[in-house]
Amino acid sequence: MAERSGSHWSAASVEPADVARVQRRTVWTLSAGQILGGLAFGATLSLGAVLAAELSGDEAYSGLAAAAVTLGTAITAVPLARLARARGRRPALTTGMGIALVGVVLVVVAVGIGSFPLLLVSFLLVGAGQASNLQSRFAAADLATDRSRGRDLSIVVWATTVGAVLGPNLTGPGEVLGHALGMPPLTGPYLFTVIAQVIAMGVYLAALRPDPLLLAQRVVAASPRTGAGLAKPDRPRAARYAVFAIAAAHGTMVSVMAMTPVHLLHHGASLSIIGLTLSLHIAGMYALSPVFGILADRMGRVLTILLGQALLAGALLTASFGQSSTVAVTIGLVLLGLGWSASTVAGSALLTEASSEDRRTRRQGLSDFTMSLVGAGGAILAGVVLGWIGYGGLALVVGVLVVSTTLLSPLVLGARSRSAAADGDPPAAARSAPVSDREPRERGPRPRRR
Repeated sequence: MAERSGSHWSAASVEPADVARVQRRTVWTLSAGQILGGLAFGATLSLGAVLAAELSGDEAYSGLAAAAVTLGTAITAVPLARLARARGRRPALTTGMGIALVGVVLVVVAVGIGSFPLLLVSFLLVGAGQASNLQSRFAAADLATDRSRGRDLSIVVWATTVGAVLGPNLTGPGEVLGHALGMPPLTGPYLFTVIAQVIAMGVYLAALRPDPLLLAQRVVAASPRTGAGLAKPDRPRAARYAVFAIAAAHGTMVSVMAMTPVHLLHHGASLSIIGLTLSLHIAGMYALSPVFGILADRMGRVLTILLGQALLAGALLTASFGQSSTVAVTIGLVLLGLGWSASTVAGSALLTEASSEDRRTRRQGLSDFTMSLVGAGGAILAGVVLGWIGYGGLALVVGVLVVSTTLLSPLVLGARSRSAAADGDPPAAARSAPVSDREPRERGPRPRRR
């Protein structure tokens, strides 16, 4: 049994059962924080475009609110990862949420004084909250083993569903409450954002103990037997592929999703149909993430990434060749969300286990930075491509990212095959590592006893 004193754990005698117990609590704590964080983020973004258009006086600038949030996420991802490495997940996650909380308050101030530049700066700060939300999925993998890394990570991703769905629906009640309190128009819903952020910070500060990352670092350093399940030898090629796969899937998803409302509107779809399409797309992104997490654990990270690429390819083909049909576009958006989910969950698990303990958080921050930057670039360039060759052409052009991710996968699978013999040995499914990501020591005949 591990020796404990308050929230401090002695890793010298820590047992796997202790780690598993802390991991279960960590996953549920992070899930609660993600529900609250998703709620705050959903309520914030639902009005961002409207406020940007109101304060700028030009609808052409309405997309700058989301762009500012994405840029803020990219800017803060690496610093928050460094903070996590030095001080732990708890201060890193709460710091990101605290910065976002300041941003939300400044949004209300910006609307009150009618300042568009201050509004953009405010949304830039709000992006730090999204960076914390992204980092939380990696926090779920700090104490996870090969058997459960994908599943634990995906549960935290799934928790975002609740907040993402409920957040935009708080606009009406929030506006009524804001009007009663004398707040500027369209800022009432941000009251719910502030409350959700404060509660989420309290949950992390009170319940994320012991800190999963700090405990993992101590266990790896002090207990080789238990730490062997948490840290693996560094595999830079696999880590680079994971970063690319996550960013490419995100770029594909954002590029098509961002232009879908414009496309449907031009084809006569009502706002309610557009809202339903986007809601189903969001459900595809998060609702089945635990399924993809389990698949990543059982059949391997890379194979699950390839499953995601197949779903993305199906989405792009459906949206391209069925662009004149609202039903076909909706099906394409659902498949797009599913492909993103499979690629992101499996890619995050692969990145975590392909990085040695001392390089892990830095690469995770770099991945979130790249992911956010590619998403922002994709959203901007998608509008240009849409005006050039239309929605169907856009879907086919972004397919280059899907093809690239698929063609690069043999480089990772081949490296594992050469070092671990063959990929996909059926008996290995029962062992701790995924089929396609087993460690070399698990192969080979046992020496005979004399």
